Amino acid sequence: MARKHHSLEVWKKSVNLVTEIYKVTDVYPEQEIYGLTSQIRRSAISVPSNIAEGAARTGHKEFLKYLSIARGSLSELETQMIISKNLGYINDNHQITHLIEEVFSLLGGLIRSLKQP
Repeated sequence: MARKHHSLEVWKKSVNLVTEIYKVTDVYPEQEIYGLTSQIRRSAISVPSNIAEGAARTGHKEFLKYLSIARGSLSELETQMIISKNLGYINDNHQITHLIEEVFSLLGGLIRSLKQP
């Protein structure tokens, strides 16, 4: 059964991002399982989850609120990936960086379109 968010490119890309994040963090040190690994995964999962929840709401104002939360989670994820690189857990992962940028751009476009009268 298709839901409104299933047709949104930003939701599809953010689900792909979560999949890639899980693959990358699967090799993080065991001592990070309840630390950085868990936080990265929660931030990543928050993005498509908030898009889906917002899309299920009744009005644009509520949808915008959840898109804003998704964008905040995406910024958290970006920060955590930079920290991971600084700690030597990952190398430059251009695929994840590209997906983060793409989702951020798509979120911005959707937010702008919903704000138009």
